[in-house]
Amino acid sequence: MNNFKWVFTGMLGALLLAGCKKDAEISAADANKVKVGYIGLTCEAPIFTAVEKGFFKEEGLDVSLVKCEWANYKDVLALGGFDVTHHLVMYFLKPIEQGLDVKFTGGIHRGCLRVQAAAAGNIKSVKDLRGKRIGVPGMGTPPFIFANRVLGANGIDPSKEITWLVFPAGELGLALDKGEVDAVADSEPIGSMLIAQGKVRNVADQAADMPYSEEYCCAVLVNGKFLAKNPKASAAATRALLKAAKWVEANPVAAAKLSVEKKYLASTVEQNAISISHLRYVPSVSGAETAVRLASAEMKRAGMLSASTDVDDLAKRAFVHLDGVSDQWLDSLKVEKLAGNQVPQSWVIREYAKNNPADVFCAACLLPTK
Repeated sequence: MNNFKWVFTGMLGALLLAGCKKDAEISAADANKVKVGYIGLTCEAPIFTAVEKGFFKEEGLDVSLVKCEWANYKDVLALGGFDVTHHLVMYFLKPIEQGLDVKFTGGIHRGCLRVQAAAAGNIKSVKDLRGKRIGVPGMGTPPFIFANRVLGANGIDPSKEITWLVFPAGELGLALDKGEVDAVADSEPIGSMLIAQGKVRNVADQAADMPYSEEYCCAVLVNGKFLAKNPKASAAATRALLKAAKWVEANPVAAAKLSVEKKYLASTVEQNAISISHLRYVPSVSGAETAVRLASAEMKRAGMLSASTDVDDLAKRAFVHLDGVSDQWLDSLKVEKLAGNQVPQSWVIREYAKNNPADVFCAACLLPTK
């Protein structure tokens, strides 16, 4: 009987150990699973690149993509529908102020937002927008927020001195043509398309105007609960996306081709490459942290954050430093540069010429300054 007891006890112990080992293996596998959210935008090229070039796999991650819509993007992230993405800093600061548990971890790129006025009109500066009608793709969208910041910084009260009108993003140019608005606030690729068509002039350009030209508009974003549970996977996903951003900067045509041919978004390779090349994919950790602080201060000044909000406290809550993710690491990171994958000037000229055959020479002004 005693022998049976010892045998049974040994078998039970072995089963328990096997069960613990199996659970540990499952937990380890789950820790490497990351859901990455996306909408299908030009500026999301690093997400698509990190998947297709294997940068997530290099970090030991098993990634699945979750396609979302603008309308529910913040809610899906907050509820854990996806764990990581990169997105506009300004779009998430108000929700973070109100308690949304998400964290920025590194800057992806600069320069995707603009305020543009009709090329044939008399609006040539931000101050000329006082009392005017501005078309936006939605109240609370990043272009709307950027326009509010720019207006507020120029002494214009956006809530009292501007008439806001909402149009689908693809119809903003049409609204200008029909005289329904005096100016529009938009993002890529709409901004580049309207410029190429000769419909608009830039009044405020996040890619060119100080202080915005040095500000990171898009940064890696991680669900707070996922970060607390999986700090290593969060850091690995951040590194993969920052590496992908560096690759996109070096190879804008290849990145545009990948995005279009893999059907992540609807565009032509040429137009997508032109839009990508207008942005600056020079990833930075410190740059993202600075952007969070600067955007918080300007949004508060424009009345888009509570008057009682402590900007420094908000910035500390919104940004987190992760192990192995630093500017020093980024400086040492090398990516391939594929021959023939920079945007040729002829593409810009050809796009412009479709709508302005008598003024092809001026197309050179559309080339991105780097």
